[in-house]
Amino acid sequence: MFKKLLLAASALVSINAFAQPPQAALCAGCHGQNGISAIPMYPNLAGQKKQYLEDQLKKFKSGERPNAIMKGMVASLSDADMKALAEYYANMK
Repeated sequence: MFKKLLLAASALVSINAFAQPPQAALCAGCHGQNGISAIPMYPNLAGQKKQYLEDQLKKFKSGERPNAIMKGMVASLSDADMKALAEYYANMK
């Protein structure tokens, strides 16, 4: 019984760990609903390394990586938001 409960709880944690962050809807406009962009000039996010994605978001926000569009997109994101987005896209195929 305990093993079944533990298995069910871990499944729920796994599902929630990779749930779509609310901010992903903004990303989908350019980077695609599934993280694969239909527009060649916008990079695919699906399957990228988590740390890379998080670092890039932070660089856009700080201005270290200049891009007017992305700076505006990440301006209101917290560190936790950026981490969640990076994890979400990194876990896509």
